[in-house]
Amino acid sequence: MSLFEQQLREETPRSLKALREAENSCRRCNLYKFATQAVPGEGPAHAPLMLIGEQPGNDEDLEGHPFVGPAGRVLDKALQEAKIDRKQVFVTNAVKHFKHEMRGKRRLHKRPDPGEIEACRWWSKIERELVKPKLVVALGATAARSVFERVITINKVRGRVLPVPDGGNALVTIHPSYLLRLQEERDKEREYAQFLDDLEVARAFASRS
Repeated sequence: MSLFEQQLREETPRSLKALREAENSCRRCNLYKFATQAVPGEGPAHAPLMLIGEQPGNDEDLEGHPFVGPAGRVLDKALQEAKIDRKQVFVTNAVKHFKHEMRGKRRLHKRPDPGEIEACRWWSKIERELVKPKLVVALGATAARSVFERVITINKVRGRVLPVPDGGNALVTIHPSYLLRLQEERDKEREYAQFLDDLEVARAFASRS
């Protein structure tokens, strides 16, 4: 048994409430030193669909809720069009604290490094064990790396339901923030349409009896 597996067995929170409290006390990496708070996942205790993003952004860090900023608004729009009720989905992030760098008075997003992703995989694994979703949707490369425990090239596996190493199934797609970064309207429309297709595949799989 690995040290990681031994820690999970000995220290695993047994409820989402206990998990949220433990995440707010987390010192497994240094990101807590610079964030306002941890941002735990939210949603039904046994949601059939779990969406995992990268990390909280500035708005999420301040409010303490996942996907409430610009990327969250894109996600909400896409979920509605894909006929997925966000209230029935468990929404979370692979990394629970906001990693950023200062530019004047602005806090700009900075991508988590492999060590930070691995440190926070502890919490992501526990979330999945507690919720037991039928399908996990990994939004972006950081989430995919956390779920599959290795680097994933999104375009090679996008939109396909794949088995997860520690059990269950996952589908990889883009993070909605990617759509905000695209400059050309044609590119935005194409990528958004494919994002909807991916979400519809996820909805169909998660709704199976």
